[in-house]
Amino acid sequence: MRVSLILVTLGILATVFSGVIIMKKGKKVSKSGMRKAIITNVLAVAGLFLVGLVPDIAFADSAANTAANSASGLGYLAAALSTGLAAIGAGIGVGQAGSAAIGAISEDSSILGKTLIILGLAEGVAIYGLVISIMIIQRL
Repeated sequence: MRVSLILVTLGILATVFSGVIIMKKGKKVSKSGMRKAIITNVLAVAGLFLVGLVPDIAFADSAANTAANSASGLGYLAAALSTGLAAIGAGIGVGQAGSAAIGAISEDSSILGKTLIILGLAEGVAIYGLVISIMIIQRL
């Protein structure tokens, strides 16, 4: 699976690099030319993915190993979800509290410390999610 991910990443980087080169040269691209380029890039990335996926399918583990790995895989998924969702929640909280804090500080600069405490509480949600994911990974 690593090989397929590396190949897909290389394909995406090649697409971005070619776009940057075209942009720096200042070429005007028509709609049909853009459509052809997108189709070519999508087919190239899909081809790279399939080339990398064939060895993974050919050398697949037995059913017993797969069942054991899926249980640990769900644990890793739970750890990733706890960290990711906690970070999203913290980002929303910091975004709303931060904008309110900037407005409050612009009116009265003496409440800077109080607003920093509120922002710290919102960031604490991400830390708690990270701690939970570490606990989940330790159990695996």
